[in-house]
Amino acid sequence: QLQASGGGLVQAGGSLRLSCAASGRTFSDYSMGWFRQAPGKERQFVAVISRSGDFTNYADSVKDRLTISRDNTKNTVYLQVNSLRPDDTAVYYCAARRYRPIATVAPSYDYWGQGTLVTVSS
Repeated sequence: QLQASGGGLVQAGGSLRLSCAASGRTFSDYSMGWFRQAPGKERQFVAVISRSGDFTNYADSVKDRLTISRDNTKNTVYLQVNSLRPDDTAVYYCAARRYRPIATVAPSYDYWGQGTLVTVSS
């Protein structure tokens, strides 16, 4: 089970730290990704981190403002989002992919969290 949290209403230019807590499985077996889905749009890749945390990858549109990290002792992955803009408004989802190399496409993931809503006001 994946439980995302940390979303909310924030003004443009602000920051948020999203968290995704995992339970029921061996967390370090999974690379972890973040995706987001804005109203009326398809789900979009945001960031991914390898099982050990040594490798990360970001969508080009956000890589200067986001940092993904994980704490395998706490079974949690984080997404720090800075300099938020109104077009960052979306539901943010965490996802887990077991054993295989990191991936940036949604169908590659095995499990999904319920999402946390981020709303950025101008």
